[in-house]
Amino acid sequence: MDNHASFLREAIALSKSALQHGGEPFGSVLVKNGEVILRAENSVFSGHDMTNHAEMNLVKLAAQHYDPAFLADCTLYSSTEPCAMCSGAIYWSGIGRVVFACSEERLGEIAGIGLNVPIRAVLQTGARSVDVVGPTDLEEEAAKVHQEFWPRHLGKA
Repeated sequence: MDNHASFLREAIALSKSALQHGGEPFGSVLVKNGEVILRAENSVFSGHDMTNHAEMNLVKLAAQHYDPAFLADCTLYSSTEPCAMCSGAIYWSGIGRVVFACSEERLGEIAGIGLNVPIRAVLQTGARSVDVVGPTDLEEEAAKVHQEFWPRHLGKA
């Protein structure tokens, strides 16, 4: 699994933190040269903005601090596969690689909601390539926070 585990575990920890801060269970980190340079978590409820997904928040932060040439050598690690909206933002930001733990398909099995559009389906339509790795061996670890949140949140528990 290369060196992905520690960064994915940090993203998973941020997904748990998002719950504590009133968000949905998603987290992401941006890594360059083996170091985390930015962190973000979901804030759709606390920010009163349904576009405040962890990856969108991270891309917005990244755009404020770095240009696309810098971001091309960065990897975005996400607790869960980025949705179609976030995938588009990742593409437009210039970020060169995405690694995720839990798949959109697995999230759909748990939550029963979402667009269920794989990141690869979105990114394959672009003029530049973005490397995608996932789901990883940590999928069930990342899915656990979703299993604890979504049934209760959707009134199915």
